[in-house]
Amino acid sequence: MFSKKKMNEKEIEEFDDLGEGKIPVFDKRRFNESGERIADDEPAKEPVKSPKEIALGASLKAETERREAAEAKLVGVQAKFEEAKATLERETAEMRERLKKTLEAKASQEQFNFLTTLLPVLDNLNLAISASEADASVDNLRTGVVGTARSFEQALMSVGVTAIPSIGEVFDPELHEAVDMAPADAENDGKITAEYSRGYKFGDRLLRPARVQVGRVHREIAGD
Repeated sequence: MFSKKKMNEKEIEEFDDLGEGKIPVFDKRRFNESGERIADDEPAKEPVKSPKEIALGASLKAETERREAAEAKLVGVQAKFEEAKATLERETAEMRERLKKTLEAKASQEQFNFLTTLLPVLDNLNLAISASEADASVDNLRTGVVGTARSFEQALMSVGVTAIPSIGEVFDPELHEAVDMAPADAENDGKITAEYSRGYKFGDRLLRPARVQVGRVHREIAGD
């Protein structure tokens, strides 16, 4: 019989649960494959791996390292892409701002130049007014007005405005606006015979058409 006094409570419960004729075993000794006892404080030896297991482990380790290297490379590529994208966006914004300032400066300079060309026109108008006050002659006033008109046309031409030819030219609906018609011979049929207001172009754009009179040959209707 075993003495319950030398057992701990758990062992006593296990012993009590055993049926009659069953002997509990409390031997916790360990033995190796050769039957030799293993000391209680001696760590258990790990089982020897087969060459196939070793090869699979090495292959798994290599694959893991390749995957980690690929992930690290992908992270680096992504970081470089984000950096390049940010640099491109910054440079684009800076270039757009420089272009905007350049265009604004150019527009401002063109306005300045145009206003400068208009100043002589104002000077000529003032001279014509002064001349008419000193001399009531219509001829002198006419001379001043003509000079003012010429200086104004020169100011327009200096910024790219050109007059549209009219009298003697063949009527062009893209450039001319027919106000009325006048009898003409066959040679002048369809040609402009008079100009009521001059037309102008700015480069290839039409500022306004010339308002003109067009010659037309009278054609008799059969049976008249």
